[in-house]
Amino acid sequence: MTLSSGRRPWPPRTGRRRTALVAAAMAAVFLAVGPSSAAGPVSPAHPTPLGIGDPLFPQLGNPGYDVTAYDLAFDYRRQDRPLDAVTTIDARATAPLRTVNLDFAQGVVRSVRVDGARARFATAGEDLVITPSAPIHKGAAFRVTVRHTSDPQGGTNGGWVRTGDGLAMANQANAAHRVFPCNDHPADKARFTFRITAPKSLTVVAGGLPGPRVRKGSRTTWTYRLVHPMATELTQISIGRSAVPRRTGPHGLPVRDVVPVADRARLEKWLARTPGQLAWMERKAGRYPFENYGVLIAHATTGFELETQTLSLFERDLFTSGQLPRWYIESIMVHELAHQWFGDSVSPRRWSDLWLNEGHATWYEALYADERGKASLTGRMRKAYGQSDAWRAEAGPPAAPKPADPGQPIGIFRPVVYDGSALVLYALRQRIGPAAFDRLERRWVLRHRDGVASTADFIRLASEVAGRDLSGFLHPWLYGSRTPPMPGHPDWRSTAKESTKGAALPGARAGRHAVRYAVPWAVKPG
Repeated sequence: MTLSSGRRPWPPRTGRRRTALVAAAMAAVFLAVGPSSAAGPVSPAHPTPLGIGDPLFPQLGNPGYDVTAYDLAFDYRRQDRPLDAVTTIDARATAPLRTVNLDFAQGVVRSVRVDGARARFATAGEDLVITPSAPIHKGAAFRVTVRHTSDPQGGTNGGWVRTGDGLAMANQANAAHRVFPCNDHPADKARFTFRITAPKSLTVVAGGLPGPRVRKGSRTTWTYRLVHPMATELTQISIGRSAVPRRTGPHGLPVRDVVPVADRARLEKWLARTPGQLAWMERKAGRYPFENYGVLIAHATTGFELETQTLSLFERDLFTSGQLPRWYIESIMVHELAHQWFGDSVSPRRWSDLWLNEGHATWYEALYADERGKASLTGRMRKAYGQSDAWRAEAGPPAAPKPADPGQPIGIFRPVVYDGSALVLYALRQRIGPAAFDRLERRWVLRHRDGVASTADFIRLASEVAGRDLSGFLHPWLYGSRTPPMPGHPDWRSTAKESTKGAALPGARAGRHAVRYAVPWAVKPG
């Protein structure tokens, strides 16, 4: 089938205000860390990989433009065969461009066009370096169309995930460019449209709302569109023999889940919990920020769950193994749900701001269990306090984590960004009081909705809400090598006597640095 590459992504591109905000965010990342090894203009004769100089992923992302929309078309035949694909990118230049770099690996590029004209291209590292027929001027809108393959068989560091009967995606942290060409950094969020053609016997679901579905012979083309901008790492497409149960959440919110057909009945008791969990999170953080929600339960072994936007990814075995109590599984569901506010709607400006994602998701996971009388929040935080110095020594403080080991990008997801970061939020609530803390949480997600934000932004807003400068209090908690005294708990002490590398806390299974089926502490039956 010939894939359409000329359709304009929907909804329409965002306006000048968002373009200015994203350009400022990209500049802030670049200026905060200094130039990468090749941040300036590149000679077309010498293609060079670029990056925006993120401390944890220096070669990730590309300077000089802001993506406003992606249109992704995939043609699926079998899970062991590369997909034919067309990626269409609408962008605006924030600097004069002789070349345009995109992050892309694990596929074959067949052709590239810029504004309809053929463009030369070459690969350099994990970059696709494109030379348009004419330079692109600062401020100009332009469109890049790449015809390529997308290979579900390469590598183990994310991208396509092979399930029992098809594919799903797990692109965090830096794996979206193993699926499609993109500006693969959360500082550059954009609108997304997905068009997936697959055998008519299979069901395709992606993030966002369904659009037209067209059947031609033995194949069906499915369309999905996200109403809100999204970071590349949060894309999700499920292809397989799936059931799609539907229900209604708060305020009439559409809730659609994706589960293996054979498991629909046994998984229903878990799926039925989502509307109540949505209502609980809305009481804590305000109105759900997106157009719909649901859980994708994949028959796959990943070792983690993932907050892909509007359609969170879960392993089937989490719900069917019988190894974990019900309350604990529900708290993990809340962890991924909380990310829709913290991490998805409000995305990190740099990957070192990851603590804002995982610390908040772990906080609400723990609070949910505490309010149901299953695991004490204070007890969990006291245990985390005892381990915190060891976590900081091995992985760095919450807001300045050490890079992952070479070849292990998900190694940034360590205990210090989970319970170690939730501990920072607990200390802040102890300092300013529960009422001010709750106001801060709601104001945070409202102020930065659909955007990106940094640790400095959080400190600034916390000070504003509290009515006093909290930088002197928060800096040691976020950047110190030792854990400061806990307000209200002068008796809390560090208890770690040895390395905690790889140690699991209750939140660890929810994240990418998962220890499979970690036994929860203070588990109660039920």
